[in-house]
Formats: sequence, structure tokens, C-alpha cells
Amino acid sequence: MDTADDYDSPWKEAVESYFPEFIAFYFPDAHRQIDWACGYQFLDQELRAVVQDAELGKRFVDKLAKVALRDGSERWVYVHLEVQGSAQAEFAERMFVYHYRLFDRYRQPVASLALLADTTASWRPSQFGYQALGCSIELNFPTAKLLDYAAHQDQLYQNPNPFALVTLAHLLTQATRQDMNARFAAKWKLVQLLYQRGWDKQRVIDLFSVLDWMMRLPEQLKRSLWHNIEVLEEQEKMRYVTSIEQLYSEKWMLQGLMQGRLEGEQSGIAKGEAYALRRLLQKRFGPLSEDVLARLQAASIDELELWLDRALDADSLAGVFSQ
Repeated sequence: MDTADDYDSPWKEAVESYFPEFIAFYFPDAHRQIDWACGYQFLDQELRAVVQDAELGKRFVDKLAKVALRDGSERWVYVHLEVQGSAQAEFAERMFVYHYRLFDRYRQPVASLALLADTTASWRPSQFGYQALGCSIELNFPTAKLLDYAAHQDQLYQNPNPFALVTLAHLLTQATRQDMNARFAAKWKLVQLLYQRGWDKQRVIDLFSVLDWMMRLPEQLKRSLWHNIEVLEEQEKMRYVTSIEQLYSEKWMLQGLMQGRLEGEQSGIAKGEAYALRRLLQKRFGPLSEDVLARLQAASIDELELWLDRALDADSLAGVFSQ
């Protein structure tokens, strides 16, 4: 198994699922000024349209959200968030370019925020500007640096914000790149913490998915971890993450098959996908009706893949099959 650490997807999932908690943890001043009772809206397609020809380096997460302020001074403020995974000379310039393009489009205040997830302690960009012939312009943007939390891991273990756990997972993944046994021990400790928090089932599943994706293990250690989790869930009478373990195994296997198969074998892959989805739906929602079974049997591979992804988070069968 390749244990290379790929953070893009886990960070994206965590930010999208728990955006207010993300802002509260890393940018508490901004969190206090936002009127969360008014809700918030992600505008990712709009962000891509604005900056599509201004790509300046790779980053983990690039989000745009619309929020309201408590003081009523502005009906909407656009929050541009970057989670940056490596030190890059052009990063501050990118923040500046995205900021002015977003303002140009919306003519509303834009708040640019950056979470620095790199490993270079001295790299701390927070402004970009220039001056010429008496004209000057400058953007100053708040940043949070994950490395700064490394000296406060005891406090992170006690902090109930879910991003304390995500931060721990990030730091411990970096610290155990060369020692998979140490990573196994660190990951198992975080899994136990998930069950000690008293969180609801969906939050446990969501955050387990993040740390499981972030803290990758070789196959043998992964099996040992699943055994530990199964014993823990039996003791705590919480059938949370083990209810989806078989799905993950089957889905990964099927995805591997799909990448290597010829088009002539598509019907066999579809049957495997339907089987995996049927098992998951039965575990989550109980016996399936004849109509649902017939729908699974007749579905295309694309439909099955879509439903399989939805089934991890849906609250009901209707949520899985919604248009």
C-alpha cells in the first residue's frame, strides 16, 4: 500500500462539513463577527469562474463562502479561504489576485483567510502589495499556522472543537512519516478520542473518515486498527464506523477493478457495485423493498457510484436516491 499522505480530500471534507467550527478554531476573531444565525453559502463554482485563468500554484483547499455580519454593517461578506500545503513564493500574490477579482465581481467586502499547513516554520506570508509613482496598494490577510499547534498537543486533546482533532491528525501524520507503528498508535489514540467526545454518530463517521484518509497505514496495521475499533464499538455499544468498513473495502477494490478493466467487462463491475451498495443500504436502513432492489439491478455504473457516495452521509433512503 502506498502510504503517501494526500490531504486535499480530507481537508476539503472537513471544511465543508464543519465550516463554523473551522472558523472558530483557526480564526476566532472572524468567528465572533459573523452572524451564524443567518447561515452561510459556499460559492465554489463562482470562485472557479473568477480565478480560472489566475492559477498560481497548488493548494489543499480553496473555498469561497458568503456570510453576514453581527453588526449589520454589511448584508453579506465574501470569505475567501485557502488551506496551503507547501511554502510557495507566489502564495501572497495569489491571495491578492483572488481578493481583488472577487471584489471586482461582487462589489462587496472580501475577507481573505489562510491556513498554512506546510512544514517550513519560518514561512509566514500575511501581506502583498506594491507602490509606484506615489500610488500604493497592500493586502494584509490573517493566517493560522498548523505548526504552531505542535507545542500544544495536550490542549488539543482536551479541546472539543472537531478541528482540534483534525489538527492533531495533521501534525501526527507529519511526525510519523517514517514510523508506521508510531502512526498506528497515534491514530488509535485519536479514534478512541472520537468515542469519548459524546458526539453524534454522523460526526463520528465524518471525522473518522477525515483522520482515516489523512493517517494512512499499511494493510496489516490497517487490519489491526479495524479489529481494535470493532472491539471498542462492542464495548461501548456504538456500531458507528465499523458499519461502513466493509463498504470502504469493497469500494476501493471495485474502483481498482474499474481502472484496469476493459469496456467489455462493465456489466460485471456494475454487479459488484450494486452488491456493495445493497449491503451498505441494508446495514444503514434495514431491509430493502423490491422497488429499491430492482432499481439497483437496473442502474448504470455512474448511478451506482453516485448513490454509493451519498449512502455514507444520507439520513434516509430518499436522500440516497434524490435527484
